[in-house]
Amino acid sequence: MRKELLILVGTRPEAVKAAPVAIAATGLNPYIVHSGQHPGMVEQALTPFGLSPDEVLVIDRPAGGQAELVGELLPRLDAVLARRAPAALLVQGDTSTTLAGALAAFWRGIPVVHLEAGLRTGDLGAPFPEEGNRQMVARIAALHLAPTEDAATALRAEAIPAAAIEVTGNTVVDAVRHIAAVDLPPASAPLARLERDLDRTAGRLVLVTVHRRESWGNPLGCILDAVRTLADRHPDLRVLLPAHPNPAVRGQVATALGSHPGVVVTDPLDYPDLVRALRRAALVITDSGGIQEEAPTFGVPVLVAREVTERMEAVRAGCARLVGTNRARLLDEAERVLSSGLRVPEGGNPFGDGDAATRVCAAIDRLLAGQPTVGVPTRVTAAARRLVKADSTVAAATPAVRSSSTVVVKPAAAASMAVARTQ
Repeated sequence: MRKELLILVGTRPEAVKAAPVAIAATGLNPYIVHSGQHPGMVEQALTPFGLSPDEVLVIDRPAGGQAELVGELLPRLDAVLARRAPAALLVQGDTSTTLAGALAAFWRGIPVVHLEAGLRTGDLGAPFPEEGNRQMVARIAALHLAPTEDAATALRAEAIPAAAIEVTGNTVVDAVRHIAAVDLPPASAPLARLERDLDRTAGRLVLVTVHRRESWGNPLGCILDAVRTLADRHPDLRVLLPAHPNPAVRGQVATALGSHPGVVVTDPLDYPDLVRALRRAALVITDSGGIQEEAPTFGVPVLVAREVTERMEAVRAGCARLVGTNRARLLDEAERVLSSGLRVPEGGNPFGDGDAATRVCAAIDRLLAGQPTVGVPTRVTAAARRLVKADSTVAAATPAVRSSSTVVVKPAAAASMAVARTQ
């Protein structure tokens, strides 16, 4: 049987970032599985790349909780892995799909390849649950594809072996360049009308994307209030806000901005439409991780409406400013950008050069050709036996090591337990 790389995606950002790998991985026989976490949105994201899922899982989520989602996913993913027996499983980022896929593959002894590994805030509550998800995946991945040297440094600080880490750049830069080069016309009727309005009035566009779970409620209200004030102050501005499908977010957005003549609230945009809006924007206000990585390609300044970000590379490069959710600060920083006409240098994206997918596929080739079980213990060495003996009785409170970037279980104990539990 020929070797196969199973690529698991469940959300639109995962699909966008995995698409360049699927295109480049012809020699690895990619097989794309949509977990069903966001029905329809993965297909929408893959289509502009000429891709579609090879398999779509159907899951039942009447309550919509994380436990329910993972509980539905694990047996279905296990069945797919048993049937396909891939040489490796690639998961992207830090979603519940990522965590469930990594667990299912690890339990079957299939190497886990973690795309966009090593992002850290060090705060398990921000972003939630993403920070916890990606830290847990790091404990069991065989290959850690770090988008930047910062991410690789964070992994090494957690005692991840240097040989299992590869700095590739972020595949979202590959994706955004691909879509920009295709330059499709707008699929969204509201976006098409907005573009005509901007052409007619020579207006400026502010793109706003907000959806983080930790911002729901009062923090999101402060962001939206600042956006409304900004639109009131500048009649030439047009604010475009693609609203997240979650009812809690959509309800707040509709209440705060739905009736404002300078604000266009739409359903989530197709990825090519989002890229069109991003290229045209004078300013982006966002709590999205992906847009922090995409905007520098087009020279668009970004205000990050979060208290912490795992993408400090953009801040250090002058492409973004971390402003939090304080209304006054957000307004001050937005006025500074708009009054100065600030742009950031194009072509200097700190997240990559557009060749990340090629590096990703080369790293996976090396993994499969050399050490296909790195990070997937299948036998107990003499050293491992000594560790298991020393740490087999785990204390009620497992010692932890705190680094500047994260909190991890004591490496020796974690390694021992991982070996013991796979036998």
